[in-house]
This record gives sequence, C-alpha cells and structure tokens, in this order.
Amino acid sequence: MNAQGRPVLLFAYFRPDAEAWLEALQPAAELVEIRRWPEAGDPGEVDYIVAWQHPPGFLGRFPAVKAIFWIGAGVDRLLLDPELPEAPVVRMLDESLSVGMAEYVAERVLHYHRLMPIYGDQQQRREWRPLQPPLARDRKVAVLGLGEIGGACAAALASLGFDVRGWSRSLRSLPGVQTANGPLAETLAGCEIVVCVLPLTPQTRGILNAETFAALTGAYLINVGRGGHLVEADLIPALDAGRLAGATLDVFETEPLPAEHPFWGDPRIVVTPHAAAVTHPSSAGAGIVANLRRAVAGEPLVGVVDRTRGY
Repeated sequence: MNAQGRPVLLFAYFRPDAEAWLEALQPAAELVEIRRWPEAGDPGEVDYIVAWQHPPGFLGRFPAVKAIFWIGAGVDRLLLDPELPEAPVVRMLDESLSVGMAEYVAERVLHYHRLMPIYGDQQQRREWRPLQPPLARDRKVAVLGLGEIGGACAAALASLGFDVRGWSRSLRSLPGVQTANGPLAETLAGCEIVVCVLPLTPQTRGILNAETFAALTGAYLINVGRGGHLVEADLIPALDAGRLAGATLDVFETEPLPAEHPFWGDPRIVVTPHAAAVTHPSSAGAGIVANLRRAVAGEPLVGVVDRTRGY
C-alpha cells in the first residue's frame, strides 16, 4: 500500500501497445493507485501487478505483491521463472479468447472437412472435378484439451454436427461431445482431424509426436495450444508416411518462426503467426478490474492457476 494506505497496482506491460490496456484498466483507479512501469515507486508498496512479457526475474522485485494478473491464457512460460513470487497467479479469462479460438478452429476444421486442400491442388492443375465430402456427423474430430478455451472449441464443432471426441487430463462432461481421459490412442482411433488446445505442462510437452501420429491415418492436425506440444522433427515424416494429410500450426517452439524453417515451404503445412485468438483489452480489462474488486474486498479470485498442474 502507498503512504495513504491505498492499494497499489503496477501495470508492467513490456510491449508497445500498452495504451489500450491502460485505458481498459482505468475503472480500477477508484480501487487502487495505478502505477505504470518503470514508475513503480517503492517495490514494497506494490500489492497487485498486471504483467505481460516481462524479463525473467522481474516479478521477484516486489516482496509484498498479493496477486499477479497475467495477460494471457497460457502461463507455462511464467511458471518457469525461478523468482516468481508465491502470490496467486491469475490467468486471463476472457470470452473474446474463447470465441476467437473457436472461430479459428471451426474455420480450419471446415476447411479440411470440405476438402479445400484437394480443391487447391486441382486449381493448380486447372482440373474441374467436384467432390462429395462426408456429412459432418460422419467426420470424427478429436479435441485435445477441454478447459475454458478447448471446451468452447469442442462445443462449436459439436454444434456444426461433427462427431467430436474430447480428451483431457481430468474427465469432463460436455453436451454433444464424447469425452475421455484414458489412453490418448483410444481417443484418436479413427479420427480424421485432431485439434490440440492443451495447456503446456511437463505431462503434455511433446505429446504430438511420432507415437501419437502412428494412431492416425491421413488425418489433419491443428495445433493452437503451444509450440512445445509438437515434436517438430516428427511432423514432416508423419506427412510423408501418410499418417497426416496436412497440418495447421499457429504456435511454435521458437517464435517468430525462423525464416529458414522447413515448415514455411511445405505446401501441406499452413503457418499462422500465433494469431488464432487475440486478447481484446476492452473485454479482458473488464475481467481484470472485476477480479481486482474481489481482491480488494478480500473475496476469492477467479482464474487462479494451480501451480501443481501448470494451468
């Protein structure tokens, strides 16, 4: 707290597009004093931090912090910081993220379902040959990860009539989705499109690998989770072997994806720049302010990360 006994919120946003976030956080000014890094003042006075893409060890400078609000749904990189304070970490919960991701995933699934890659090849050959895709109910789609965002993706695909199989660490129940938490190969069996929306944890790192692909035949892969889910060296061999027919990748182990990376030049792979779901300050900021009201009132926060699980 500051000298007047008022809680202090530090806005530590290490990207150039900070102004929209500051504007969205202004309603919190009635609750707390808002300070913008690097004008943090006495580190011991900082009670709450809204952070994004800060350097390693940065958060360890603030010994009295009571909660850290992270502008992002995935917290895997944040939790790797050895100087991360013991204060609760609150991940981003924003409807715009779930809606945006569901839109992206639905578009990609429909692209493959309606045989657009084949029509693209036909166009290159100037070949006119109408094709008949199966009914959506006859197309099996696996969604790996059924949290806030993954569940929204699975629900969107189910609403389009697809035969959706959901897989997660903890067994979930979703209308219209056949869910499981057993062996992954059992969920993947017979699936023609696989969507990864998992959180990145030690248990899920590298889960998209040669062994996983061996359970598939001619399937399409859509990875919107984290780059660390995919063993990149196993992807092109799986495509060459016919285990996969194509892939859409929005996330990568190294970002931006290096210009010399082979994924850029492979026509079977669609690359997008970690843009499947974009956080909108206007809606996400309101969520942070609502959580700040809970914090100041001594009420439980929404979206607190379970550090043992990694999400």
